[in-house]
Amino acid sequence: MEGILGILIFIADIYAIIKILQSSASGLKKLIWVLIVLLLPVIGLIVWFFAGPGVKGR
Repeated sequence: MEGILGILIFIADIYAIIKILQSSASGLKKLIWVLIVLLLPVIGLIVWFFAGPGVKGR
């Protein structure tokens, strides 16, 4: 069960990184968001979802 959860988090992080790189944010902001998602996979993903670049469009 833990393996499945890990895979789901990994897939969600990859999705977040792709969306960050596709956003219209500046290069530095993209880098910071990618680092947050990579260093804090679960918390970074949650924070990105609610406050990341492009949140105005949600």
